[in-house]
Amino acid sequence: METGVTVKKAKASRGRKGRHLGDIFANSVLLGPYALLFLFFVAAPIVVAIILSFTYFNMVNPPEWNGLANYIQALTQDDVLMRSVLPNMIIFSVVVGAGGFVLQFLLAWSLAQISRWPRTILALIFYSPSMTAGVTLSVVWKVVFAGDEYGYLNNLLLTLGFIDTPIQWLVSPNYILPIMIVASLWSSMGVGFLSMLAGVLNGDTEIYEAGYIDGVRNRFQEIVYITLPSMKPQMLFGAVMAIVNAFSAGQIGIDLTGANPTPQYAGQTMVSHIMDEGFLQYNMGYASALSVLLLLLILLVSQLANKFFAERD
Repeated sequence: METGVTVKKAKASRGRKGRHLGDIFANSVLLGPYALLFLFFVAAPIVVAIILSFTYFNMVNPPEWNGLANYIQALTQDDVLMRSVLPNMIIFSVVVGAGGFVLQFLLAWSLAQISRWPRTILALIFYSPSMTAGVTLSVVWKVVFAGDEYGYLNNLLLTLGFIDTPIQWLVSPNYILPIMIVASLWSSMGVGFLSMLAGVLNGDTEIYEAGYIDGVRNRFQEIVYITLPSMKPQMLFGAVMAIVNAFSAGQIGIDLTGANPTPQYAGQTMVSHIMDEGFLQYNMGYASALSVLLLLLILLVSQLANKFFAERD
């Protein structure tokens, strides 16, 4: 009797092991293509950039090891980085990143208050600019901010009598960064916005009813005490996407002005500074060090967002 039970247990154990191995094989087959793509197009370039950041590499001669010299140069000797790039990046990331994140939630919440078909149409309108490539996006705004009397903004201001001569919007250092911010905000309603809209629409109505029974009296209290706590995963996703998009922006300034660096570095961000150092000045080792610093900054801010929006057990 005991022998029969033992045999059955052994067969059951072998069956479980077989199913476990089958699951591992199936998961490996499904995840294999993504793992390979991630390895070659994400992990490997990061590792190469970290290695090159400790070298002097001009893209002609072989890399020469120079230790921490690139990082020391970035933190103590790069006047463009300290005087122009970092202030521009802080302003741009706060307005486009944090401001765009708040704007995404407000638009998502507002659309959730209207009926289905108008909400769908408006959501598509808000989302469509995010699908536009950077060059196409800049072409649209170049027409608006063209420096002659045929530019839309100049033509409007001349017609209304606010100015006498056309303003060179995309050449003047006073206007480049604000124009970049406006264009980036216009295209910032991407997947983060859609995730927030889904989070608001899928909220449990019973929680709202219970909240009003417990003392919630207006829409502001409803947002603070019910809506935001109930959609923390969507808020975290939107925050991470906003952070990454804000810190990785840079091509928009180059496309708008047609130059890198931008006039008087007025629209220079970390990404455009890296492109300038790496692909125009052929200082790839130093550009790699800047990219590693940018990666660390994005990771730090993302961790702060994770601490703020992550679910608590």
